[in-house]
Amino acid sequence: MRKLASLLFALTFLLTACEGDQGPPGFDGAPGLNADEYAAVSFEVPPVNFQYYDDTGLQEALVALPYDIVDSDVVLVYRLDEVVTIDNQATDAWSPLPQNFFINDTDIIQYVFNHTFTDVKIIIDGNFDLSTVSSNFTQNQVFRIVILPADAINGVDIDTSNLNSVMETFNITEFETF
Repeated sequence: MRKLASLLFALTFLLTACEGDQGPPGFDGAPGLNADEYAAVSFEVPPVNFQYYDDTGLQEALVALPYDIVDSDVVLVYRLDEVVTIDNQATDAWSPLPQNFFINDTDIIQYVFNHTFTDVKIIIDGNFDLSTVSSNFTQNQVFRIVILPADAINGVDIDTSNLNSVMETFNITEFETF
């Protein structure tokens, strides 16, 4: 038993104490994914003024995207609802679209949007003559748009109704203005 222990000790010492020239470098791995293709893009739209169109009966505003997106990308739009004070600090309150407003107990308007790979159309729809909508709803509206590549959100549980949750999930720290 003593000889076996001595032999194991000697082998351990020899195998761990050996040094030599570094071997040849290994093969390059498979090409990785471009991180930019999986990063969320976010930007704030300068104040938007809606325009009424007789042919559709809708208030509309067209926002050009800063770059073309692919069909599988997810587009989220948030409207600056109000600025509130929290701990003596002005804080923006954002609401996701679609967003409804009830006016005069019977009338309703709704901010909705659609998009192509180059732009986002933000629309005010409603159940009355929208040419008479108050300028409080149609002028100087501020929106934030977030573009999420579909591959980046595959299997991720996201509360898209909360802009702060989306920002935290995708490490969004700022919104550029385009």
